[in-house]
Amino acid sequence: METFKGYLRSDGSAGVRNHVLVLPSVLCSANVARRISSAVPGSVVASHNQGCAQLGDDFKQTRRTLINTALNPNIAAVLVVGLGCERVSPHELRDIIQDHGKPAEVIMIQDYGTVEAIERGIAIVKDMVKEVSRIERKELPLSSLILGMECGGSDFSSGLSANPVVGQVADILAEKKGRVILSETTELVGAEHLLFERMSDESMKQRFTKMLQRMIDESLKNSRDVVDKENVPNNISPGNVRGGLTTLEEKSLGAMIKGGKVPIVGVKEYGEVVDAEPGLYLMDTPGYDVESVTGMVAGGATVVLFTTGQGTPTGHAIAPVIKITGNRQTAKKMSDNIDFDCSTIIYGEETLEESGRKLFDLVLRIANGELTKAEVLGQDDYSIWNVGIKL
Repeated sequence: METFKGYLRSDGSAGVRNHVLVLPSVLCSANVARRISSAVPGSVVASHNQGCAQLGDDFKQTRRTLINTALNPNIAAVLVVGLGCERVSPHELRDIIQDHGKPAEVIMIQDYGTVEAIERGIAIVKDMVKEVSRIERKELPLSSLILGMECGGSDFSSGLSANPVVGQVADILAEKKGRVILSETTELVGAEHLLFERMSDESMKQRFTKMLQRMIDESLKNSRDVVDKENVPNNISPGNVRGGLTTLEEKSLGAMIKGGKVPIVGVKEYGEVVDAEPGLYLMDTPGYDVESVTGMVAGGATVVLFTTGQGTPTGHAIAPVIKITGNRQTAKKMSDNIDFDCSTIIYGEETLEESGRKLFDLVLRIANGELTKAEVLGQDDYSIWNVGIKL
């Protein structure tokens, strides 16, 4: 199969969902935004706790993430919900979204109060949902797919099965000239020498080096943590330790396999939109799953492949998140969360290539409209990485 049925946007990008997004510009308007969305089926909300009292790069990062989330191809129209005194300008958000050819409106709580703002917002979103419902899926090339690769709750099985299977999907999509995003800077430390070999541009290597060093420096400022009376190394969670991982390097070598063998064509800041060139993009994100996924989706990812050895319910507000495990016990215990069980590889029941092809087929079904388990459960996680102090 060389195509999937998606939503063609005016800028030529391709979505796998056709959401109307209710976007709060600040935490102070998040409750109103959620109440508006909950009243209108067909809409989604991206609740977050940023948007005000931020400075410098931190403010720029929040602003960039909100704008690029709204511009993700999975979004057909946007209602920005503002308070009226926040640092991120709701009117600017609306104007930028409109300038990119996407329908957008704004409503301010300080103009009406909570109750009337909710009523007015519901009316606007109802009209938007009705209008975008007329948009039909079209046959689109696989090259227009953008996949985000994530892992969380890793254990011994992740680097042996789940991550390599996702790497197979990355390689298959690369053959179709698609794009892949690999994130979690903390989980690339120790494997950077293998990634440098896949970069042809010196400026790209310098940017990646700076990204790594920034994360390493922050990590070294802090000591090891004691959790449940055991020492836990920085950047490795207590669950990782219980799952059999011993060092950050061990975790990184397993995690970076999610990018397959795809040539690296770009290094991006958190929430920065990837370029049109096909290939693998590295994005600077924390290892914290929800914030990392949010950054990749703002970067353009329309589907996320999420590996987890120990299990997690993580989803996303606007992009389907496919949960993959190589741990058979996790697949059984968390069957309502796990979409794909690749423990068959560990037990010798299936080859890596066979499992990779099956996972790619699932990706295509999800892209064509089949719901992930996180979507069925309404798991609409969304959190922006905060990198500085607040006023």
